[in-house]
Amino acid sequence: MLVGVPKEIKTQEYRVGLVPSSVRELVHHGHQVIIETNAGAGVGFFNEDYERAGATIAADAAEVFAKADMVVKVKEPQPKECAMLREGQVLFTYLHLAPDLKQTQGLVDSGAIAIAYETVTDRNGRLPLLAPMSEVAGRMSIQVGAHCLEKEQGGAGMLLGGVPGVAAGRVVVIGGGVAGTNAARMAMGLEAHVTVIDKNLDRLYELDLQFGPMLNTIYSTVDAIEQHVLGADLVVGAVLVPGAAAPRLVTEHMVQEMKPGAVLVDIAIDQGGCFETSRATTHDDPTYVVDDVVHYCVANMPGAVARTSTNALNNATLPFVLDLANKGARLALAENAHLMAGLNVAEGKITYRAVAQAHEMSYTPPQEALRL
Repeated sequence: MLVGVPKEIKTQEYRVGLVPSSVRELVHHGHQVIIETNAGAGVGFFNEDYERAGATIAADAAEVFAKADMVVKVKEPQPKECAMLREGQVLFTYLHLAPDLKQTQGLVDSGAIAIAYETVTDRNGRLPLLAPMSEVAGRMSIQVGAHCLEKEQGGAGMLLGGVPGVAAGRVVVIGGGVAGTNAARMAMGLEAHVTVIDKNLDRLYELDLQFGPMLNTIYSTVDAIEQHVLGADLVVGAVLVPGAAAPRLVTEHMVQEMKPGAVLVDIAIDQGGCFETSRATTHDDPTYVVDDVVHYCVANMPGAVARTSTNALNNATLPFVLDLANKGARLALAENAHLMAGLNVAEGKITYRAVAQAHEMSYTPPQEALRL
């Protein structure tokens, strides 16, 4: 198979779909790889590194899309990239389609087979290709939240961990999954007072066993969210409904009642955000203020630490890329139910129920769409 990797074009996005070691692995298995020139330069992987690994360098994205049987990316395709996809071509990347009708329609119109990293599962029902970036985003949320609490950033002028004789900040993490757990871990490391809110009692029990009295765990209700958000200095939204739009758990009224200079970090913004006042921002202009509350809602947070993120992502995606390349998309999907769970759009049909419901469009079971 000819596997293509274009350079990412989303604002301030430096990650790359394949690192040189992944290219070498594909070539070792008898495949060809074409990389857009300077696709990995932002994370320190240069054309000569890819050529040594066995790749061919393409002059531009158009050449990659025109030649590749499968396109491997990081972020969702932008409109001009959707326009370059063709019928039957495989696209393997993050998609986050539920809040993005324009991209969904673009993929449907292209006729491509679009497999989303964020909905691929494993035998335990987890999301192995989302987990590395959730780990990064969770850890970053505390880093950026602490920075936003500084006075010149619009925050309350608070050191999150306090100092002897001065109270530490209060951090509330909504969602106890991979991102929320990593956020809580980092916040506790800074000696903040940390509360995790989740509706899964089993998960709260696991967190209690893991962190003990350092972490306050609370069952999620409207009342509990309101009570703890209003008393927080930093709130991290880390709620995930796989493939679907995130629920808006913090209302505009709650934001109005929060402390002046408090900070909201919305990790769920890729899926529409879990605060009513959230709107997607970029690394160029990451924050805005609503009712004296600083909002950080960057839609590709891990892109800020692109080298770490790229390597972590490739560790997780490479086995699936190899499976798709070795067997072809149809056979790989047919033989692997966990990979099939990642199929969101196939040859003009939406094959992921939550995406179809989000856009009130028709749903086609994946086996039917692929005529398996």
